Order: sequence, then structure tokens, then C-alpha cells
Amino acid sequence: MITFTEKFQRLVGSVTFNRIYKYVKKSPSENIVKLINLGEKFLGNTFPKKNFDSFRNAINDETSVWYGYAERIIDECDRDYLKKLLLALGLGAGVTGTKAVRANREKYHCNVPFIILLDPTSACNKKCKGCWSAEYGHKSSLTLDEMRSIVDQGTRLGTHVYMFTGGEPLVRKADILTVCRENPNCAFLAYTNSTLVDDEFCEQMKQAGNLTLAVSIEGSAESTDARRGEGSYAEAIKAMELLKKHRLFFGISVCYTSQNVDFVTSDEFLDDMVSRGVRFAFYFNYMPVGHSADTALIPRPDQRAHMYTWLRKVRNSHTGKPLFFMDFQDDAEYVGGCIAGGRNYFHVNSEGDMEPCVFIHYSDSNIKNKTLLEALQSPLFMAYYHNQPFNDNHLRPCPMLENPECLRKIIAETGAESTDLIEKESAETLCAKCDKFAAEWKPVADELWKNNAHPNPKTQFYRDTEEAKNA
Repeated sequence: MITFTEKFQRLVGSVTFNRIYKYVKKSPSENIVKLINLGEKFLGNTFPKKNFDSFRNAINDETSVWYGYAERIIDECDRDYLKKLLLALGLGAGVTGTKAVRANREKYHCNVPFIILLDPTSACNKKCKGCWSAEYGHKSSLTLDEMRSIVDQGTRLGTHVYMFTGGEPLVRKADILTVCRENPNCAFLAYTNSTLVDDEFCEQMKQAGNLTLAVSIEGSAESTDARRGEGSYAEAIKAMELLKKHRLFFGISVCYTSQNVDFVTSDEFLDDMVSRGVRFAFYFNYMPVGHSADTALIPRPDQRAHMYTWLRKVRNSHTGKPLFFMDFQDDAEYVGGCIAGGRNYFHVNSEGDMEPCVFIHYSDSNIKNKTLLEALQSPLFMAYYHNQPFNDNHLRPCPMLENPECLRKIIAETGAESTDLIEKESAETLCAKCDKFAAEWKPVADELWKNNAHPNPKTQFYRDTEEAKNA
């Protein structure tokens, strides 16, 4: 539910956006800076002033890749769609959401997430190697009312960003669009294999304004089809063409493995994605989850070290690429380690089980008998709250992949149960698949950590209650 204050803020933001946007193409740098100033005005002291100064400096430097990035978004994205998306992210998530999340963390003495991931269904029309959903089949789905309840409860806590996973979430695209339309103050993203993207859906996305897609792709046609099935690469490219034609903001989701890491970090791949209209790229380290998982696909320590240096290169304002990159494993130093367990996000599967992480399938709470807040205060989630970060070296953030002894201890102490829909997987079975990598990565990660400068992320996003600081 949108409050009167939020409605007023959206009205003011919309009118101001329209006025500035009219002149952006006449003087891009000057008026994009005005948009940044508008954002700073609404956000107040929610984020450090230096963040806004960095944005302004990048836009004022016409040699910066970010100048071209911003200019292309303004030039190539539908104006009304872009406005709605920015209002959802800036006012809904940035202003209302961030303040409420911080206040409720202190009020309830538990993690409260900035993002919630949810699976509308386990159904999927693909059987990708290494994906647990390939094993689940068309077994379960959240009802529309359950999806509504998750978003309603989440927004009351301050969570204004929701990501649909699966299964293939667009199997439920009608219900997803309904939830998006009912919550214009929230931003939504769906990870999709792209097979269900068509002209009609693109127009519906444009009208809703607060939904974007991350198209799954594994690099080359050969590597994508090898993991996702023949024709998958062509389907992904076709979807990108449609999204670009309809002037929508969209990105890609890349699972990097020992077999494709070189290509998905190559100039050839990245330049091709930029030319196809891709605006952001989310990279995920392959996780050996599920009984069919192949541990040989876990990136080797030297490949993880490559990811660490590559990320800093491609985000450089002068030598990088005009894409917003995020690697949820190798970017942990910027957020103080693991962000799961509700610290910045958690996951609700298609059965309603609330899991601390989309890759860690254990739970002690279900939306059918507990509220989101009750789950966040449950033994499993509180174990995350009290133990994060799981390692002082934030290049080793995960309690499963890099610190498997931590997940073993958490599951043993909390009694959380496996939520695998086909065959229960014990914490010992899962963690045993990670032991070898964890041992081999430790000396490499420790050397990188020792020999490089790192940010200090101890802001209100990081252990921001006295109880957590003293834990």
C-alpha cells in the first residue's frame, strides 16, 4: 500500500523528471547532473554525499564510459517506462525502503532485507545442467495471493525490491504483471530463460514500468546450448532484440563455471552484449547444489582470482565497459561479506519455504504458518544474523562454498531441514562438495586480501545494531 506521503513524492518526482528530461538531449551532461541532483534531494542523507559526487564527476567527464552509459539509457529507453522504473528504485527502494529497513533492523533486532527473491513456480520448460529446478518439474507454485502477501509484508518492513526466480518465472507472467501493477512503489526483476518473451509481454512490461528482466546466457552459442539445451542461445538473442525494440531496460544473468569463465569475461562477449542493448550484467559463481551437481564446474581458484581482477578492470571509468556489473561472490568486500539470511536478501521457494539463500536449500519457516518477520527472527535466520560475516576475508564470504564448516554448524544447531523438492540433501553432503574448493581457494584469497586495498563497508548496511556489533 502506498502512503499519502509516497504518492505526493511520486507526483513531485514525476513532474520534475518530465521537466528535466525535455532538455536532456539538448545538453546531456548538464541535465543528467540535474537528475542526479534530484535524486540526492529526495534521498537526503540516506547515502553518503561522496556517492553523488562520484556520479556527477563521471557524467561531467565526457571521456568516461559512464557518460556514454547514461546518455544511451536516456536516448534508447522509453521515457515513461524509465521514469516509472527510476521512481520505483529511487523513491520506493531508495528513500522509503532504505529508511524503513534501517529502522526495523534496530526495532526488531534481526536482519531485514533490502531485496526478497521468490519463486512463483517450480515449473520450467528447460533442463539446464547444474540447475536444481531441472529436477523439480511442475510440482509447486505460489498462489497469486501468496505472492501478494510476500510483497505486502515485505514493503511494511521496508523491502521494495523483488526478484522472481524459479523454475521459469515467466510461466506465471500474468500474475507477475499483476503484482507489479499493484505495487508501483516497488521495483521488480525476473531472471528468465527468455523463451516466453514476446511483443505483447514487452508492451505489458512497458505499461507497468517497474519490471525488468535478466536474460540467462552462458557466453557463446556453444556454451549456452551445452548447458541450457539446443537453440537456447538463439532464443536469448531474440528476446534481447525484442526488449531493445520496445526500448526497455534489461540485463543478463551469467552463471560462470570452470568451462565458460574465459569467454563470459572476454571483450568479444561484453561488446556484443552492449551492442544488443544490455544495461547490466549479474554474474553468479556456479554452486554445487542438488544431487546432480557437477563439482568440476566450480571455477578453479585461479579463475576466481581472474574474476577479482577482471571486475575492477571492466568497472574502471576509462578502461571499462558501459555496463553495470555485479558478481555476488567477488563483490562481497563492498557489502561486508555474505548478504544472505535477510542481511540484504533471502529467498522464498515455490513451496513457501523461507530460505536464507537461493543456493542454500534449508529452512525452518514457511509463509503458510509464519510471517516474514517471524522467519527473520527464527533460529536459522538469527544464526546468520549473529555470525555474519562468516570470514574476515570478504573474498571468502559464503558459509557454504568458502566456509563449509559454518553451514554444517548452523544446520546442526538450528535443526533446519532440507527443502529440496525431490530428494533431501543433508548439510554434510552439500558441504562435502565444497571442502576441496574452500581449502584450495583459501591461500589464494588470503594473498589477494593481504596485497590489495579494500573498502570499509561498515555502514548501516553492515551489523547496524548494537546487539549484532557485540555478537
